[in-house]
Amino acid sequence: MRIAVEALLVGRSAPLAGTSHLSGIHKSLVATPLWLSEQGFDGDEQADRRVHGGPEKAVHHYPRDHYSAWIEQLGAQPLLLAPGAFGENLSTRGLTEESVCVGDVFELGQAVVQVSQGRQPCWKLNARLGHKGAARLMQDMGRTGWYYRVLKPGFVTGSDELVLVDRRETDWPLSRVMGLLFRRDPGLAREWAAAAELAPLAENWKRTFRRRLDTGAVEDWSKRLEG
Repeated sequence: MRIAVEALLVGRSAPLAGTSHLSGIHKSLVATPLWLSEQGFDGDEQADRRVHGGPEKAVHHYPRDHYSAWIEQLGAQPLLLAPGAFGENLSTRGLTEESVCVGDVFELGQAVVQVSQGRQPCWKLNARLGHKGAARLMQDMGRTGWYYRVLKPGFVTGSDELVLVDRRETDWPLSRVMGLLFRRDPGLAREWAAAAELAPLAENWKRTFRRRLDTGAVEDWSKRLEG
């Protein structure tokens, strides 16, 4: 599998329109090579490091394939006419949550990255897109994009390819894991237990599944989705 990178984007924290908060969701295209370390791309920044960034969320990938569905939902607003509307670092076509698996390892330019987790959308997306239900809509659609951890640092350009070099969790496309996380169904306990044992899955996701097994309940998402 070889997937062309259509856009490489980074950005600094900036005020989020209509709020008193800073956000790193504002990204701009980069034409020159960027160094990718275990913490992410040079020149990229997250405003709230408690929930964004770090080694398990070093790179955010959002498929350009999803933009047409968003335009159908929200209209052809300017943000949706070019990559970067969702704060992604990588934009591609031909790779989605259904075709990428947890733990997939890709060469990306000189770097090597591994799929670590999906995105859990938050209320800042509502402000970004000017739609109070955008975060919940992203979650319900399952079109969240995903994150990579960096296994080998290196330079990356916007003309590189993602080249799949290792896939071990063939039974665990990201869509399956996200379906388990985003469904409020205690009858999924056996599946939660299986997901909690996935070695390449980010620890915070495994911890969520284990907590559900302990409590028999699904956590409240309202603060994350609505602010």
